[in-house]
Formats: sequence, C-alpha cells, structure tokens
Amino acid sequence: MTKITKISIITSFAGLWLTSYLSIEYQTILGFLLIFSFGILHGANDLVLINQLNLEKNNQFLKIIAVYLLVIAISVVLFTKLSIVALLLFIIVSGYHFGEQHWQGILENENSTLNKVFQFVYGLLILNLLFFFNSNEVIKIVFEITSLYLNIVLINSLLALNLVFLLLIGFMLYQKSIQFRAALIEQLFYLLVLAVLFMSSSLIWGFTIYFIFWHSIPSLNDQIKFLYGDAAISNFKKYLKTAFIYWLVSLIGIIVLYFYSKDMVIFDALFFSFLASITFPHFIVMIKMYEK
Repeated sequence: MTKITKISIITSFAGLWLTSYLSIEYQTILGFLLIFSFGILHGANDLVLINQLNLEKNNQFLKIIAVYLLVIAISVVLFTKLSIVALLLFIIVSGYHFGEQHWQGILENENSTLNKVFQFVYGLLILNLLFFFNSNEVIKIVFEITSLYLNIVLINSLLALNLVFLLLIGFMLYQKSIQFRAALIEQLFYLLVLAVLFMSSSLIWGFTIYFIFWHSIPSLNDQIKFLYGDAAISNFKKYLKTAFIYWLVSLIGIIVLYFYSKDMVIFDALFFSFLASITFPHFIVMIKMYEK
C-alpha cells in the first residue's frame, strides 16, 4: 500500500465521519471548494505536459493552445446541441480516465488490450456505484442537462451489467497477470470502502472524496514525477507556479456559471457540463503521459 493510497483511505473514513456532522448543504459547499482547488488544479497543467511530451516537435505553443481550446469548444457545443451524446461521452471518457489512473501503477508492465478494457470497465464501475447510491440526485441533474428522465431501473441495470463485465474481464486478467492476482484482495477492499462512502454520502460529497483523494491527488503525484523526476514539495511548488494561471481562468469560469444559474440543481448541471468540457482534452494528454 503506497503513501498516496493510505491518504486516500484515511480521507475516505474522515469523509464518512463528517457526513454525521455536516448537512447535505454543507457537504455540497465543502465538496465544491475541494473540487475548485485540487480537482481543477490536477488538470490545469496540461499544456506544460504537452510541451514535455513533445508530441509534435514542429508545433508552436500557440498552435497547441488553439487545438486544446478547440476540443473544449467542441465539447461545449455538444452539451448545448447534443447534450445526451455529450453526457454519454463524458461518462465513457471519465470511466477510462479514472480506471487508467488507478491501475497504471499496478499493471504498469502490461499494456495489453485486455488491461485497457479492464481499466475502462473498472472506472465505469466507480461511476455506476456513485450513481446507484445517489440515484435521485443523478436523475435530477441528468434531467437538467438533457431533459431526459432516467428510470431507476435503468441505473440499477447498468450497475448489474457493469459488475458482470468486470467479473468476466477480471477473471481473464487474473489468469494472465501475476501483478493483478497480487493486488486483487487489496483492490476489492478499496472498492468496498468506496461503496460504503457513496452509500453514506450525498452525490457531490461522495464524488468529491473520490475525485480529489482517489484520483486528483494521485494524478498530481504522477504528473509531478513525470515533469520533475520526483514528487518533492519543491517540485509541487514548481507545478503550482506553472498551473496557476490556467487554474485561475477555470475558477473564474465556474464563478460565472454560479451567478448565471438560477438554483443549485441548475448549477450542479452546469458545473458537471463545465467539468466534462475540460475533461476531454485532459483525458487525451494523460493517455499520452502514461504511455510515455
């Protein structure tokens, strides 16, 4: 168990403890504050990562920025015109992104298609567990984004189907991978911790604990190692210095969304749409980083 994983577990139990003392309203406020900090920060240095990756040596920095902003613009248009398609893409992309970040250190010597499929299905399971235990909140937000009313039966069925696929692919991976077999019991315990967390928390609070302490901070750790060689405090300060302007622009965008929204449900919907828009290009950058 790594130091980062220990922090994730401790903060998960701390988050569970706080649910006994914080109302849903205060859980939501604290959740958004955490997402605005580490959550947005972990994706704010994508342009520096692109430059480090040196994907196309002849590309000028302004051209890279233009392409990055174009991807964001396309996702915004999708949420405006084809919100159902955009939401499905967001869930698919987020599923793979979460699963890749979680398992890349465990299965780092294995780059098979089976491994990638497992990462995707695992990431989807995290989201489906969150949706299952907070189905009423999910239904409201999806309706605000797409005007589509989800059925609870559909949410339950998707979770069951997800579990079946995970078991099948996990069984195949268990036969092929020594690393997977060695990590299996520990990973099942983590899934149990997350399931209890999601069951006991509101949608925003449960998402926050996972997104910040199980995904964003470990991802920051990986990015700092990639950029500077190790995750020392001095290197975190370097990361923060280069990411600050992009983080600030994102924060201003969120503040505008807040004043534009009429109530908290609409803000939740707009916020997740905004989060999706900046997730799409970040997802591509992180795939290239982990490949390298």
